[in-house]
Amino acid sequence: MNKKALITGINGQDGSYLSEFLLKKGYEVWGTVKRNSVSETQSSRIEHLLKDGKVKLEYADLTDMSSLIRIIQKVKPEEIYNLAAQSHVRVSFDQPIYTTNVTGLGTLNLLEACRMVSPNSKIYQASSSEMFGNNIDDDGYQRETTPMNPVSPYGCAKVFSYNICRNYRNSYGMKIWNGILFNHESPRRGTNFVTNKVVKAAVRIKLGLQEKLHLGNLDATRDWGHAKDYVEAMWLMLQSTLKPDDYVCATGVSHSVKDLCDYTFNKLDLDFRDYVVIDEKHMRPEELYDLKGDSTKLRSELGWTPKYTFETMLDEMTEYWLNKYE
Repeated sequence: MNKKALITGINGQDGSYLSEFLLKKGYEVWGTVKRNSVSETQSSRIEHLLKDGKVKLEYADLTDMSSLIRIIQKVKPEEIYNLAAQSHVRVSFDQPIYTTNVTGLGTLNLLEACRMVSPNSKIYQASSSEMFGNNIDDDGYQRETTPMNPVSPYGCAKVFSYNICRNYRNSYGMKIWNGILFNHESPRRGTNFVTNKVVKAAVRIKLGLQEKLHLGNLDATRDWGHAKDYVEAMWLMLQSTLKPDDYVCATGVSHSVKDLCDYTFNKLDLDFRDYVVIDEKHMRPEELYDLKGDSTKLRSELGWTPKYTFETMLDEMTEYWLNKYE
């Protein structure tokens, strides 16, 4: 019999790539989505997987534990990937209570549901580099041992999720892995995130469909990888024969938002300085300046190796938007 996997937030960027990856591995894939009055848009990333019934969807919400119990009892999954969240850092300042309820307490609801009805399921928790805040080790990297000091409601909620997963793992012997993922992008990334926002705008400017691009802090640096590489890391964690643990997933190379703009606009024979406008409304109340991850543990223990570079990732995203508009 095929393994069954349940993915919360299956209709997001990571959920869509993970679904494709697991289907190729022969899994039976189930996913949860929130009820949305405009259902046509919420499944756009996985529409191609729904046509022939490859993926099965159920309505559920991390803030409603009864819905989680119902779906876990129905599916009886060997593996659960908790990817659902309010995941936009800037928005978390506007909706701190909602972000905390979904991204923080929602994880606790899922763990309790699993403990009650499926304690042997393997669980992947989507932790985040935002948990580190501006704490950086002396060598310029952040790793599993770097102290966590988040600078956003989103980061704070993720720290709670990270710690409650460790607590349930230690207290109840549950099989839970925390994947501390650094920024990962793709053509499927929401266009309110800076990478896809920049690439989409650059293409639109090139084609005469847009005049300016409004951004916040251009000097902030991030460790950007491709979501396809990172969903493989999620799967590798749950296949490990080692005891459940926490792993940083990152490329180990960081670039600034300015680098992102420079490379993307140059690719289109444009100079970003002619089009980018610094806008205060895109600044965070407390800024996170530098992120760069050390994934040595993940690479050495589980054999993970990313296939994309910063440049090939942006090339793919640029090609996507050119094809979309042309």
